[in-house]
Amino acid sequence: MSWRKVKLGNICTIEKGMTGIQKAIPGPYPMVVTSEERKSHNEYQFDAEAVIVPLVSSTGHGHASLKRIHYQTGKFALGSILCAIIPNDSTVLNAEYLYRFLDSNKENELVGRMKGMANVSLPLKEIAQIEIPLPPTIEEQLKFVESYKQLENQSSELSTELTHQLDLVKQLRQSFLREAMQGKLVESSHDGETGQQLLAKIKAEKAQLIAAKKLKKEKELPPIKAEEIPFEIPEHWTWCRLGEVSEEIVYGTSEKAFEEGEIPVLRMGNITTDGKILYSNLKYVSSTIPALPKLYLNNGDMVFNRTNSFELVGKTGVFENDKPYTLASYLIRVRFMMDINSRFISNYINSSLCRLTQLEPQIIQQNGQANFNGTKLGNIIIPLPPLSEQRRIVEKLESLMQTCDALEASIKSSQLQNQQLLQQVLREALKK
Repeated sequence: MSWRKVKLGNICTIEKGMTGIQKAIPGPYPMVVTSEERKSHNEYQFDAEAVIVPLVSSTGHGHASLKRIHYQTGKFALGSILCAIIPNDSTVLNAEYLYRFLDSNKENELVGRMKGMANVSLPLKEIAQIEIPLPPTIEEQLKFVESYKQLENQSSELSTELTHQLDLVKQLRQSFLREAMQGKLVESSHDGETGQQLLAKIKAEKAQLIAAKKLKKEKELPPIKAEEIPFEIPEHWTWCRLGEVSEEIVYGTSEKAFEEGEIPVLRMGNITTDGKILYSNLKYVSSTIPALPKLYLNNGDMVFNRTNSFELVGKTGVFENDKPYTLASYLIRVRFMMDINSRFISNYINSSLCRLTQLEPQIIQQNGQANFNGTKLGNIIIPLPPLSEQRRIVEKLESLMQTCDALEASIKSSQLQNQQLLQQVLREALKK
């Protein structure tokens, strides 16, 4: 006997969920929803082996997509924006075999059948039209499921190892940053100038600019106490507060941004956790908004993420672009004095040395968001080497971080190949 193609509507019951996800009453039965984790409910709707398929787009906004489908057994409740596909006869079609087929062909068989412009959805009648390859015996289906589970376990072990390798690369980045900020990464020499002399020069320059009314007079920052110093630095470096070496620390614009416009706006997502600024996925404001031209970014400005989740507050990068950009209100622009390398300071803020001692103790949690304001940023303690040494450290770090980038890209490529291979094996096995 050979494999045959059968429409789902002829061998399965396809039924929508009955429970509003927000109205579910916690109870003893798992409730399948669109996310990977199950909720619970005090009543069950099904007692069966089933494949669960969301009926609405995962991304919305007129775009057809499905992040995941589910396999569920036993007594369970089901959210009203999903449906259960239940084989009518388990000796003809195994539910887990059906799950493997639909999961590997999700884009063609499910996403490709979604309808609608603004509110994209998947009609039940379209699911009923899906044809699946059916082996002649249930034993062959069960054998396939068992073989695939073994392959999936091997793939999962490889995925775990690759994830571990990515974590090691992150640790390596932090190791380089720690050495750099302690004066151990490059040969430490002051070339005729010390950090103390540099700080004195910057303070004198700021005083002149304030006297000439080119800078606003700021509230005097408190002196640094011995107990505040977080780690040792070379003798010719000095400690200072960030506000002492900056021209200004200002918040971005709260003006509403749009998909199209004249001036691109950097937002939270444009700063990566390893200190890069992404000039993609942008929104825009008009060049005539009141915040401009004051809030334009200059090449070399440091951009600090002041509001985000706890682990992402403090992401910092340096704007290196000659085109006109501004930034959103959840970001802070720091413009430094001439003898400060902003990338050196940005690297310091992205280091665990700074995060653990200067940022995390002062982060405030409110309404599900974490916040670190501009006043606190101006008060953080930073190590200050001579300018020539700042530049050498930044140059060395850039080379080392490029090596880390290459390692990370190679590991991510292996992750993708692992996922693709698993799906390809499944698709080939089901081409009968």
